[in-house]
Amino acid sequence: MTSLRGRLQRGTAVAVIVAAIVTLTNAYGVIFAGATENSRPVIAYVVNSAINTVTPIDVSANDASKAIRVGQDPQALVLSTNSETLYVANAGSSTVTPINVRTNRAETAIRVGAGPQALAVTPDGKTLFVADANANSVSVVALATDRVVATITVGGHPQGILVSPNGHSAYVLDWSSNEITPIDVTTLRAGTPIPVGSYPEAMAMSPDGKSLYVANFGSNTVTPINTQSNAAGKPIRVGQAPNAIAFTPNGGTAYVSNGDSDTVTPINVATGQAKKSVKVGSSPVAIAVSPDGATVYAVNSVSGTVTPIKTANNRPGKAISTGEYSYPLAITVVPTSHLAEVVDTYSGQVSTINLKTGRARKPILIGDTAFPLSIAVVR
Repeated sequence: MTSLRGRLQRGTAVAVIVAAIVTLTNAYGVIFAGATENSRPVIAYVVNSAINTVTPIDVSANDASKAIRVGQDPQALVLSTNSETLYVANAGSSTVTPINVRTNRAETAIRVGAGPQALAVTPDGKTLFVADANANSVSVVALATDRVVATITVGGHPQGILVSPNGHSAYVLDWSSNEITPIDVTTLRAGTPIPVGSYPEAMAMSPDGKSLYVANFGSNTVTPINTQSNAAGKPIRVGQAPNAIAFTPNGGTAYVSNGDSDTVTPINVATGQAKKSVKVGSSPVAIAVSPDGATVYAVNSVSGTVTPIKTANNRPGKAISTGEYSYPLAITVVPTSHLAEVVDTYSGQVSTINLKTGRARKPILIGDTAFPLSIAVVR
C-alpha cells in the first residue's frame, strides 16, 4: 500500500486524519491534549510528509519555530497522555520518532513494522499501538522502554487505529480487507475480524465507548459496531464517498463528511437513522466538532473553505475562506479558545481561523513542497 501522500498525489479522494479532536481517527491524525500548566503556550505540531519534518507553530503568536527532523515520509502523530511526548509515524523508514514537546527535540527512533500509518496510546499512557500498513500488522510499544514488545497480525493494509476509553480494546481499520480487527489490550491478541463495508476510510468511537462507527468509502455507508459484543449492525446509508466522521461530545449524533456528494450527514446514534444531509462546499474531507458540541466544522478541499454547521438545527453558516488557491485537508479546533488550525496540504501552509469572526489569519508557509498532512495541538 502506498502512503497517504502517494494516494493524494494520484488524485484519490480520501479521508482526512486521524483523527479527532480529542482524538479523531481517520487518514489524517488530528489530536488535542491539554497539560496542567496554564502558562504553557498552545503549540500546533504539523507533520510535513515530503520533507521529513515536524513544524511547531505558536498558535497565539501565529509564528513557526525551527522544524524538527524525523524519519522518512511521516504520516501521523499522537500525543502521550501526560502531554510530554509526541510520537510520529514515519511510513518511509518504518519507524516512530518520539519528540520531547518541552525541548522540541527528536529522540531515538523506534523500529516498527513496514509503513506505519496510524498510532494510538492507551489511556494509562503505558502502551503505544502502531498500525503497520505495509506489514498487515500492529506493533505494540512499551513506552517505559520505547521497545516493541509484540507484533500482532491483522487484516489488509491497516491505516487506522484507536483504543477504547476504558483501555480494554484497540480497534484496527483494515482498509483493503474491509474489516475491523479488535485487539485485547491485556492479552495482546487479535479477536475475530468484524466485516464492514467496502474500503473503510475512517472510524470514530462514541464518548462512552459503546459504539464504533466506520465510514465505508466504497459503499456509501456507515457501519455501526457494538463494542460490547463486537457485532456489526445494519449499515447506515449516507452520501457518496464518506471519508471522515466525528461524534458530538454527548454522543447523541455522529457527523459524516461525504466527499463526492458535497454534504455532511448527521446520524442519530440512538436510532441508527441518518438525518437529512447538509449541503457544504466542494469535496469535504475532514470534520471537527467544537468542545461544547454546538458547532460542526466541515473542511471543503476544492472550495478552499470551512463550513460551520449548528448542531441544534443542522443548518450551515457562511463558509470561511482558508485563503486564495488553498486546498485544506485537515482541521483541529483548539479547546478553551475560539480558534481552529487548518492544514492546507497542496500549498504547504497552515491557517488559524477565528471562529467568532469567521476569518482566517495570514497563513504560515511551511514550504510549497512540504506536503503537510497531520496536526496536533498541545497546550
